[in-house]
Amino acid sequence: MSRSESPSESFLFFYRDASPFSQWYPASFILEGQQFTSAEQYMMYGKAQLFGDHEIARRVIEAPHPRQQKALGRQVQRFDNDLWNQEAKNIVYRGNHAKFTQNPELLLVLLATAGHTLVEASPTDRIWGIGLAEDDPRIHQRATWRGTNWLGEVLTQLREDLLSQV
Repeated sequence: MSRSESPSESFLFFYRDASPFSQWYPASFILEGQQFTSAEQYMMYGKAQLFGDHEIARRVIEAPHPRQQKALGRQVQRFDNDLWNQEAKNIVYRGNHAKFTQNPELLLVLLATAGHTLVEASPTDRIWGIGLAEDDPRIHQRATWRGTNWLGEVLTQLREDLLSQV
């Protein structure tokens, strides 16, 4: 993780599964009566459930690694991009809420980011990340980002919601 200051905003960048903010970070939690090993597993499970693909949902639960879970998520039948774009952030929010509230050590890490906007510095992901790596000089200005930072937005909102409950 690294930090950056802009005149109006302070960013905290993260990338890779070693970061507790990564969807792939190993963190066990229970949601909807099901145990999950990461927020990515819940996201792909939620995606399959959203489109009624119970076979893929079952296979996501059985898959041992986020890479396999993500690949299964790409196989969801009856996928509708408009519906996914409407519901994806809600699914990711629910999974991360469970991840952070059921793992007290992770909750402390998230709450310690107060005052910063969380940013996924993924050079390859332009939806959940910003499409830029941490060493890219364009990372420090929102105007030069190549992605939407949905994951960073979800995590920043989650943190703010949890802080307001303290």
